[in-house]
Amino acid sequence: MKFKTIFNSKTIITACFAIVLAGCTNLDEDVLDEVLGGDSSNAAGALAAAYDRLGDGTFTSHGGMLAMQEYSSDIGILPTRGSDWGDGGKWRAMHEFTWASDNAVVNDNYNNLTNGITRSLTAIKTISESDEEQKALFLAEAKGLLAFYTYHTLDLYGQAPYRDPLNLDAPLEILQAKDAIDDMILEVEALLPDLADLGEQNTHNGRFTKQAAYGLLSSMYLNRAVFKDRYNANSNFNFSEAAVSGSGSDMDRVIYYTSLLIDSGRFTLASNYFDNFSINNSGGPELIFAITQKIDNLHNGSNDLAYNSMERNQRCSPSNRGTNASCITPEFYATWEGHHEDPRFTRKYQYADGTWFKNDGTDVSVPANSIITGTTLPWFHFNRGIQVGQQYGPKLTTAGGFEMTTDGRIKVSALVCEKSATTPMVFTPELNFDNPTQAVFAQNQINRGTRSFKYEFDPQVGNGASNVDISLYRLGGIYTMRAEAYLRKGNNAAALADINILRTSRTREALYNNAAGVAIPAIDMEILYREIGFEMYWEMWRRPQMIRFGKFDAARLTSAKPASQPYRRVFPIPQQTLDVTKSFSQNQGY
Repeated sequence: MKFKTIFNSKTIITACFAIVLAGCTNLDEDVLDEVLGGDSSNAAGALAAAYDRLGDGTFTSHGGMLAMQEYSSDIGILPTRGSDWGDGGKWRAMHEFTWASDNAVVNDNYNNLTNGITRSLTAIKTISESDEEQKALFLAEAKGLLAFYTYHTLDLYGQAPYRDPLNLDAPLEILQAKDAIDDMILEVEALLPDLADLGEQNTHNGRFTKQAAYGLLSSMYLNRAVFKDRYNANSNFNFSEAAVSGSGSDMDRVIYYTSLLIDSGRFTLASNYFDNFSINNSGGPELIFAITQKIDNLHNGSNDLAYNSMERNQRCSPSNRGTNASCITPEFYATWEGHHEDPRFTRKYQYADGTWFKNDGTDVSVPANSIITGTTLPWFHFNRGIQVGQQYGPKLTTAGGFEMTTDGRIKVSALVCEKSATTPMVFTPELNFDNPTQAVFAQNQINRGTRSFKYEFDPQVGNGASNVDISLYRLGGIYTMRAEAYLRKGNNAAALADINILRTSRTREALYNNAAGVAIPAIDMEILYREIGFEMYWEMWRRPQMIRFGKFDAARLTSAKPASQPYRRVFPIPQQTLDVTKSFSQNQGY
């Protein structure tokens, strides 16, 4: 949720004040929305403020976790495009591996995550000192959020701050990933009795429930070996280490917690894969833990994950557009060779009158009777998934409306790039930088790179707002984690079964007779790595996947990434933090 109010312990919005006076003691979705950004001296307000940090740019902005986890990976890149996206080189540094302790992307995300830690600690203190009717539940959620923010801080930066919230004289502690991961696992497991099951005690998938905890525990166990040996030169991580609790190894615990989710009957795989990322995905059957977004007069969700890849001349309505920034790398696009029929690769849109937008030059027009909510504007629906080649869509008239046919339909034309009108909008798999070590395009090269239209563009309010909920844990990702754990234990059959469930549960659109995805006959680590990419691209998990599979350090020369040293597996502590907090020391290599 992206709120226009600023979290401040001395201020409280009118809606929050009314709710507090009414004695409201639950945090259902509407109440959570209304108290967010409000009074941190109130248990509900303090907890809501901790939740707010998830959606206020951290996991919803392309410059947040997407930049950290995807732009640094073999999936995504944001190059400089002519006169746009230079910004001192901060974006391309994420893929060129030239970031330093003064990089604004690195610094901003550190501040966001550690602010999440601070808000969670504030919530823990406030709830602990309250007479809140749901005290045990709220406290468990606040501690769960603390673990979630801390986990991501340790994953990205190797260190995280902590101070005992119940002791005013407590010193600042600097947690180290290799030591803290075990304690965090034990702490989250200890929360389970007090957390609600999803849907009980007025909870929804925007709350940290037992099921969200199972997802976090799966992640922690899956990456525990990396946390303990981050700089292992050969990426030979010990995934068979005895688990910190329970029986068996880390991978056994991954299987245990993922199976609790898969076998619970609470979640089902969506046959239309892109429903997970659509405007109407609220309460979707795969969403375990999500950032609930909505557009209203108090706050607006972020459209950034959809808006960022779309070209500036691609318009869902006459009043909005994309921004022509991020794209898919040639390396990742190449993994789809022979798999373009996979339902997760792309999906074409069908209008109510039966018209298909195929985006292949055969389209002449589409109906204008799909109307944007709350407006009289026609809604042009682009296809979803990975977009490649010449792009088609509506053009604007000099009066600012869509070009229309004589029978009142939206005219479909071949598009050109907005800031280079002689450059056809042909999204190329190849990037072909003039200098292969620098992700920089000339103005007439700004069409390059296939684009990710995974998240649906919400045209309701300009370019920036959205009703699309952003998944933090969903069932498809849980299957990939279990498959990886099975394969690391040598159980190829079980791993293959999980991957084929993902493949065959997804279906294509009616244009292709709703054909189901095709099972694969065998699996190994290379195939599994590819399949994880197919399922999870653009969802802010790729960097840790690459590290686990020993792929992160390798050169990716077609997208300007050189071979790198193991110290790049973590980002530097911002210099501004080191300057004011002497308790930190800089990470190795920086």
